[in-house]
Parts: sequence; C-alpha cells; structure tokens
Amino acid sequence: MNAISDGSNDTMSDKNKYMSNKETFDFNQAIPIIDEDTEFFPLMSPQDEEEMNKADVPEELPILPLRNTVLFPGVVIPITVGREKSIKLIKDSYKGDHTVAVVSQKNMNVEDPEFSDLHRVGTVAHIIKTLQMPDGNTTVILQGKQRIILDELVQEDPYLIAKVSRHPEKKLKKTKEFRALISSIKEMALQIIELSPNIPGEAGVAVKNIESQTFLINFIASNLTIEMDKKQKLLERIDFNKRAESLIEHLTSEVQMLELKNQIQNKVRVDLDKQQRDYFLNQQLKTIQEELGGNTPDVELEELRKKAKSKKWSKEVGKHFNKELDKLARINPAAADYSIQLNYLEVLLDLPWNEYSKDNFDLNRAIKILDKDHYGLEKVKQRIIEYLAVLKLKNDMKAPILCLVGPPGVGKTSLGKSIAQALGRKYTRMALGGLRDEAEIRGHRKTYIGAMPGRIIQSLKKAGTSNPVFVLDEIDKLGSDFKGDPSSALLEVLDPEQNTTFYDQYIEMEYDLSKVMFIATANTLNSIQPALLDRMEIIEVNGYTIEEKKEIARKHLLPKQRKMHGISGKEVSLRADIIEKIIEEYTRESGVRGLEKKIGSVIRGTATRMVMEKPYNRSPNKDDIEEYLGAPIYDKDIYESNNVAGVVTGLAWTAVGGDILFIESSLSPGKGKLNLTGNLGDVMKESASIALAYLRSHAEEFGIDIAVFDKWDIHIHVPAGATPKDGPSAGITMLTALVSLFTQRKVKSNLAMTGEITLRGKVLPVGGIKEKILAAKRANVKEIILCKANRKDVLEIKKDYIKDLKFHYVNEMSEVIKLALLKSKVKNAKEL
Repeated sequence: MNAISDGSNDTMSDKNKYMSNKETFDFNQAIPIIDEDTEFFPLMSPQDEEEMNKADVPEELPILPLRNTVLFPGVVIPITVGREKSIKLIKDSYKGDHTVAVVSQKNMNVEDPEFSDLHRVGTVAHIIKTLQMPDGNTTVILQGKQRIILDELVQEDPYLIAKVSRHPEKKLKKTKEFRALISSIKEMALQIIELSPNIPGEAGVAVKNIESQTFLINFIASNLTIEMDKKQKLLERIDFNKRAESLIEHLTSEVQMLELKNQIQNKVRVDLDKQQRDYFLNQQLKTIQEELGGNTPDVELEELRKKAKSKKWSKEVGKHFNKELDKLARINPAAADYSIQLNYLEVLLDLPWNEYSKDNFDLNRAIKILDKDHYGLEKVKQRIIEYLAVLKLKNDMKAPILCLVGPPGVGKTSLGKSIAQALGRKYTRMALGGLRDEAEIRGHRKTYIGAMPGRIIQSLKKAGTSNPVFVLDEIDKLGSDFKGDPSSALLEVLDPEQNTTFYDQYIEMEYDLSKVMFIATANTLNSIQPALLDRMEIIEVNGYTIEEKKEIARKHLLPKQRKMHGISGKEVSLRADIIEKIIEEYTRESGVRGLEKKIGSVIRGTATRMVMEKPYNRSPNKDDIEEYLGAPIYDKDIYESNNVAGVVTGLAWTAVGGDILFIESSLSPGKGKLNLTGNLGDVMKESASIALAYLRSHAEEFGIDIAVFDKWDIHIHVPAGATPKDGPSAGITMLTALVSLFTQRKVKSNLAMTGEITLRGKVLPVGGIKEKILAAKRANVKEIILCKANRKDVLEIKKDYIKDLKFHYVNEMSEVIKLALLKSKVKNAKEL
C-alpha cells in the first residue's frame, strides 16, 4: 500500500492525502459537496455513499486521461495537469458543473492519448479545487463518484468528450464471510502501515475511522503499490466480494514482501566500519537478488564461464579469458574496477572469434546481383567475380583489399552492400572522413575511464562474423593531429601479411582480420600516404557516360523516385530524350546524385499537379521540364569553327567528368614576349613555354622565318578565366595553336586533341581518356588525336559509345601538325 504516489502530467501528485467528504452531490445541478476553502476533507460515511450512488450520471462527459493512477469512487486525490488538452478541460469544467470522467491510459508513455488508448471503465469525478503551482503546472483535487463505462466518442478537440453510462455492480451481500473478509483487509492494511517506513502513522487512524465497507475497499485499492493494470482490474470488477478477495491477495503479497525486506535489513543492521559496511551491503544486495531471482556476482561469473565454453576461440584466447575471469572473481563487486573488468570480459565474449559466414559460390547469381544494383563498373564486378571463383577453388584464400577511386556519386559506397549480398556476407561500414585519433582504429587501453575497443573491432562485433565485407569510406579524408595518425594505424589493418595478428589496445589480444574483405573508397589518391596506397589494389571507378546515366536513370533512379513519392509507373514516365536533356542542361557531374535530385523535382512537380487536379502530362515534355526545373543551368559544349588561326580544341578532365576547352592564341607587334592568361597552373604554363621553345627550334620545318619571333608578342588564353586549370595534357594543343598562328593555316574541322609534349617533340600519354572522349562526342567532335600509349584506354570503352569517332594515335609532334593543320590559310591571313 502506498500513501505517497509519484506523479507527472495528468497523474497523481506527490502527496495523496486520505480525503473524502460528508456532503451530497447532484450531478445535474453541479452543487459542490466540499467548499473550495476547505483545508481538511472528512472521511465518507455509509449515508454519504448511499446518496452519492443515487445521483444521476450525465449522458456525456469530458474525458480526463490519467497516466499512472486509477481513481476509485469516494477517494479524493490531487493530480498535476500538464497537457494542454487537460488544462483546457479542467478550466472549462471548473467554470461549469465541475464534473469530468477520469479514465486511465492503457500505455502511460502515450503523450497525446486517443479514445482507443483509454480503458473502457473509469470514474465520474468532481473537481473540488484547482491550485496554480509555482512551476507553472496546475494541481487539481478530484473526488471519485461512480464507476462508468465509455460508450462512444462524441468529440476529439479541444479535448475528448464521450457518451457514458453507469457501470453495473452486483448488490452487496453482507454475509459473515464478507464481514470477516473486510476485517482481514483492515487488519492487513494496518499491518502494512506499521511495517512500511514510508507510510505515516496517521494513515492507520484514517483506515480505522472508515465506516463504509465499499469506501474502505476503494480507499485501500487506491493506495496499493501494484501495477496499473491490476488496479484497473479491481475497478472493473462487478462482483464486490470478488473485488475484496482480489484486494486481500495483493495485500498478502505486499505484507510478505515487507516482512522479507525487514528480515534482510535485520540481518545486517549492526554498526560497522566503512569496509565492513560495504561488504555487508553487498551481502544484502546478494540476498535481495537471490529472493528476486536476479543474478548475483557468483551467478554472473558462472554465466560468463558457460558462454565461454561455446566460443570457437584459440587456446591462447581461452587461457587469457579464464585468467581475466579469475581476476574478476577476486574484485569486490562494489569497486569501480569490477564494472571495468566485467565490460572487458563481455566484449571478449561478444566478438566473433573464428566465426565465419558461409560464402555463396554461385557466380551467375553474384553477377545478376551486381548488374541489378549497379550499371557499368565492369572492372569492379570482374574483380569480385575473380575473387569468388578463386575462393571456390581455394577455401582459405586471403581476402583482397580493394580501393575504389572515383568522383562523388558514382556508387562506390553502395557497391559495398551489393558485394556483400553477392558473396552472402554481412556488411559493415566505417566512415573515415575527418577521423583524427589513432585510438579510433586501435582502441584505448582498458585502464582508462570510458575506454572502448577501436572502430574495427566494434564493427566486427556488430557484424557478428569475422569475414564481413568492410567498407572503409572516404579513406582519402583521414586527418592527423597530436593524438596520432589514423592512416598509419591502418597500415596494419590493410596489410595481408600483418592483419592476421591485428592488435587492439583494448582487447590486448591478437585478432585475425585476414578473412575480412576490406573495400576502401576515395575521391583522389593524392592525399593517401604512399605506404597505405601500396597495400591496396586500386580500381578506378570513372564517371558515367551520358548513355550510362540514361540507363541508370531509367532502371534505378526513376523507379526509386516514383516509389519514394507514391507514384506508379503508369502515372509518370520519362522519355530518353527528356532524361538526356536533364543530364546535359541541369547537371554537371560524373556521378548521378544531382540527376537523382532533378528527377525527384520532376516527380514532385507532377505529383503536385495530380493532387491539385490540374492537367499534366504523364510523359513530361521539354516545356514541362523547364517549368519544373527552371531555365537550363548549363550550356552544352559545341565545337566551334576553324575560321580563325591559332584556335584549337583541346580535351580536359574535371572532377565532374570530361570537358572540351579552346586554346586561343594571337599575335601583336612587339619583342617576342609570351603572355599567358586564363587562370593557368604552373604545369600548364610550362607546357606553353615548351611548345614555344620547340616551335622556335623547328621553325624551318614548318616554313616559319625565325626572325618573326622577335617582332611579335604572343598571347595564349584559355577561356573560362574563373576556373583554375592545370596539367600537361594541353601541350600538343598549345603547340598546334602556335603553329597555326605563325603559319596562318586552318585547323582541321571537328578535331580535338590531348597529350603532353617534350622539348624533343615527343607526345606522351595522359589520363582521364574515357571522360575526355565522351566530352568530345557530346561536343560533336569527329576526330581525336591521342598518344599511341593511350590506345589501351580507348579499348576499355564500349564500342557503342565511340562508333562515330575516328582516333589518330601519334608519337611525334610532327605527326600531330600533319594531321591537325590544313594547307589552306584562313581568311584575311596576317602577313608576318
């Protein structure tokens, strides 16, 4: 039994006084039975109860939900009201007839209960008094009247109102057995008050002075410390005798519990010094846990030993675990070291020592999964299939350590999930971006407060196997500071010769990572230290072509966006030319993240029209796209004419794919000065100097008078001056532009080129060939000049993408000039 019930919003407040009243109450006339200024509330007599039961119950009442208590008829309780709906209800009822229906919630955690969240049986209550507390909450004193049943919801806002009816109750039979039952209830209640140190002695006086037998039952049930559901069942019981029997069962249980508590306390109630006191308190806790069926320290140790027997760890690990377990047994459970040691042993048990998931060696299935989830990326897929094939032949093969390098949004991270699904392995991911602390990799020593294993060990614990697919995301963005260098800590993790004995400082044991398939992702290799780079197998994941993006949009992005926005394929579809328009005019990227966002905008625009019942095209046209996405953001790069000498089309690689650029050159009278503009980097400026030096030394070969170099100033400009440009790949383009400028010969139409030059006139290979070729195709270029060493890069591109292009492979600069320049001169050629 509980004389003080804790409360919160719409619950019993802190002190539940033993209150009732002796005046009658008419529900229809709403006459208050207790004056608002009353300080003490007398207990209810049988006559008061009879008059209260005769009162009529209104057909409709506002519903006040209670969170963690049940109101019984005749009982007076204070509650603290905090919910806005409840405050509004109290204010309105207090201005009116002071009558509300009080019903308990089924789940006390529901903040805004609906009608279905409430029990069917409640109590009509009269609002005696409202008090505004200093903390802003409202305390309301309520007196229960009659049991009611909620029949039907009438109103939800601003608060619940429902039709109610009187709860039926069997007529009370006052037999000898019943009188004995009531006497037992009263005696047990007095016994609980005496045994419990938390209940004041005045409560016994209140219980003794209660004359009404029904009110006695209600009063004791209201103050009983039992679960809400059990209290609600007491309220709902129709048979009064059964209700009394249930109550005495709960009282008996509480008496036994109090006697047991006192017995335990008496065992250790002696004056002890601090050490002895701690010891005996632990013995008391142990006794309580044994009585409650909980785990004592001895039971915990036994459970740890039992779990250890099922682990597949080596003898060394088992020996170390038993040693640490024996150490735990010697530590006082109240000491701080106990929980540290216990946590350490639990981590050892949770790790998947020598536990491996079974690989699925169905290569055809793996190919289907990879093709389904990702379009293109043939190199990566081929490497995974090769690994799976070799693993099928040689079971104990060490897992490869791959590093996928490519621009953002091409699917590097999501590829890890597909690989895990294809192999039938668990998947885990660790974001390395901004990681600066070495302990994140190797863990902290367990002696430190708050120590924990490193992220590698934690991820394996979470995965539950020792051979998951482990994605190390953004490995190029690792940082370092005074706490250490995480990239150096990864050297051990990613070295196949070392990671069989990976040492985590928290575990203090070697752990085998050789079966883990590590897949690192990066946007660039420049920021990865060479030693770490050497340990990984680099696979370039290049940007997608327009054709690939169109397929990805059709097969993946469009269905995904339709599903996200609740639209079917019949309602919205995008034609191939519309997807191409979005790609070329609204995105400028290697991946497809921006494309997905733009497709999402189109879908949302269509959905808005659908909901507003406006006319819309199921297959949006170009005008619809511009309405949904606005005016085109990017202009398509188009090859320009060859009417001007000294202007040549080059090819460039950018972080968002390939692009074409125009090398412009002009002459003005002067002393042979070279001027470079266009926000060029040092390497690109050096290319211009090399091109001019080569041209000076070979002027006769190109029919140029050597004297002109001292009479004319040269200006080379690369448009888009706000964009930084660098790299050696514009070397042959600059030299071609200079030869065209000094000879005034036309450049071959629809031609582009890329390659590095040397002072000897050699043409060297460059990177980013795939992106550059696709950019040339988009710009309607028909012929491309490349170094012969770049032929291998062209062969890796699907033939369908380059079927309209003609490639010229060269080794010498003289070959470039023969291919690029026509014999005819430009219109209005200068006389040098």
